[in-house]
Amino acid sequence: MVRIDRVVTRGGDGGETSLGNGQRVPKDSLRVEAMGVVDEANAVLGLLRTRTRDQPAADAMLARIQNDLFDLGADLCVPRGGVPGEGVPGEGVPGGGGDRLRLNATPITRLEAEIEAMNADVRPLTSFVLPGGSDGAAFAHLARVTVRHAERAVVRVDDLNPFVRQYLNRLSDHLFVLARVLNDNGASDVLWVPGANR
Repeated sequence: MVRIDRVVTRGGDGGETSLGNGQRVPKDSLRVEAMGVVDEANAVLGLLRTRTRDQPAADAMLARIQNDLFDLGADLCVPRGGVPGEGVPGEGVPGGGGDRLRLNATPITRLEAEIEAMNADVRPLTSFVLPGGSDGAAFAHLARVTVRHAERAVVRVDDLNPFVRQYLNRLSDHLFVLARVLNDNGASDVLWVPGANR
C-alpha cells in the first residue's frame, strides 16, 4: 500500500532525489531521466484517453497500459540487486524477485496479442504514415514518439530489467497500430508522398 502524506518535502531542492531503495542520486542521472520520460509518456496516454472515452475497448487497453507504466517506473526506480534477497526478474514472487515490483513477460505478451487483434482489421499499409488524421490518432502518435523517447532513455541505464526495454518497444508498436485503428482502421491515415512538395 502506498501512502503519501506530504507532497512538498523540499528533499529535491539541492538537485538530488531518492530512488526506491533510498539511494540519493542527482536529478540529471540517467535513471532519473528515464523515469521522467516514462512519466511523460504516461501523461500523454492520459491525454489520449480523453479521445477514447467513447471507445471502451481502446480505453480499457490504455488504462491497463497506464498502470503497466507505473509498474515499469517502480521497477526502474530500484536498480537490480538494489534490494537484499532480490532474485532474477520474472521469477519467484509475481512481478520479480524479493519484495520489489519487477516487470515480467505477462504485460508484453498481452501487448503483442492486442497488436495482433487490432492489426487484423486494419488496412494494409502502402506507404509510411504521417502522424495525424483524427484527434485520437494524432494523440496516439504523440504517445508513440514519447514512448520511443523513453525507450532511448532506458537503454542508457545500467542494471536494467530487460523486460523494461521489451515492454517499451512493444508499446510503441501498439500505439502505432492503435493510431491506425483510431483513423477508421487506416481509412483516414495520412500517407507520406515522397517528394510531393519538390
